[in-house]
Amino acid sequence: MVAQRLRVAAYGVCLRDGHVLLARYVSPDGARRHWTLPGGKVEHGEDPFDAVIREVAEETGYQAEVERLLGVDSRARFVEWGDPGGAELHSLGVYYRVRVVGGELRHETGGSTDLTQWIPTTEVAGLERAVIVDIGLELHHSAPPSGHVTPIQVTGLLRH
Repeated sequence: MVAQRLRVAAYGVCLRDGHVLLARYVSPDGARRHWTLPGGKVEHGEDPFDAVIREVAEETGYQAEVERLLGVDSRARFVEWGDPGGAELHSLGVYYRVRVVGGELRHETGGSTDLTQWIPTTEVAGLERAVIVDIGLELHHSAPPSGHVTPIQVTGLLRH
């Protein structure tokens, strides 16, 4: 029987002057890097609303304010890590539109990201990036009343 794991994460979609705030994820072994939204794991007992503010600060140096909930993404996939023989990982992502209200842009040290930048939205499609970037931007642009978008297939430059 394959182990089942649940991961709840909160992500901030922050847009300004045609740019989106992105952080570059670094795998634990340092071998892989790709762009992602600022955000991450919701700690046990933590409200996702508070988690996104904390994660944006940790990864970017900015103090953020939540403007609104954009939606929730739910997806499951098999991963080879976490348990002997791998696990079925259910990722639940809570997406918020956030805006910068203080702080200064800086790169995270000793965390899961190593670089933070404002990237022109016109250049996002050409970046190696996590699928969560596309989900967050789609939720922002379409603002579906249900808070749900059709699952985005991971192909090309997209990563889990």
